[in-house]
Amino acid sequence: MSKSTRPFGRKSSPTVTVIEAKVQRSSARNARIAFVVTALVVALLSATIAAESWHPILAGLFGIVCGLLAGAVVGTLVRIWPVVRLIWWWLPEITAGFGLVYGWVALTTHTSLFVTLAVMAVVVGVPAAIGPVRRFLTDWVWCLIVRHRLRVCFSQFIIANQSGTLPLILLARPTPVGERVWIYLRPGLSLADLTSRTDKMAVACHASNVVVERASDRTAGLLRIDVKRREVLNDTVGSPLVDLVDPDTPTPVRPEPAVPTALDLPDVAAEPITLPTQKPAKPAAAASANGKKPATDPGEASDLSDWI
Repeated sequence: MSKSTRPFGRKSSPTVTVIEAKVQRSSARNARIAFVVTALVVALLSATIAAESWHPILAGLFGIVCGLLAGAVVGTLVRIWPVVRLIWWWLPEITAGFGLVYGWVALTTHTSLFVTLAVMAVVVGVPAAIGPVRRFLTDWVWCLIVRHRLRVCFSQFIIANQSGTLPLILLARPTPVGERVWIYLRPGLSLADLTSRTDKMAVACHASNVVVERASDRTAGLLRIDVKRREVLNDTVGSPLVDLVDPDTPTPVRPEPAVPTALDLPDVAAEPITLPTQKPAKPAAAASANGKKPATDPGEASDLSDWI
């Protein structure tokens, strides 16, 4: 939004930029190129085909007219493409608005006041009273919101190409955890440019997290964005197998197995251990008169086999 100042200190009303100036210049340049190329090709082909039946001068004039018409059509389409893309972004809201306005006018014109009030009560009361209908409408409303929030992300912090063209948002549908959106990248962008900013995209979409993946193995520009708001794996899901069990089936009584809580030593079979007997030691003999110890009797030596 930009403001301009008039003479004598008066300020003009604020102006809103619907299409960026960079995009307008790029579309104008592309439109001129498309017009010239299309006009030349169509003029030459038309004149060549017409020369077989008409005079060369008439064939040339016919080719020029056909080339100008074809070039004008192609150039106009290229020139208004930014406007067409903007209409595509707001197409669901525009369609819903026209449907509500013309539906209300047709309802009030061809029905009485009582019928009009009854229809409005049903249209407003059914979504508010029935949970599945309310959740269905809420999920699709979030799909519309996410498309616009992603467009804000692309224009704010995702780098566009040199022409200023943003990714084209295709379709969106609800999922059990949030929304899934398909986009098509223009030249100058890649998957890495989006995966490095998924945390900012989650904040902009009011979601828990955002996952960006390729949607096609052949086309690198076609991506799939999964906006996750809730985790369904944490919910309690009822099993349908419970309904297959007959409630009159008796419950079998199974004895509980005895679990040992302590070691019972009397139940352990073990052989008694016999320790070897040791002979008592004899007192030491008195020293001989010459001061030498008496010789030890070989028979009195301890038998080492008793210790084995």
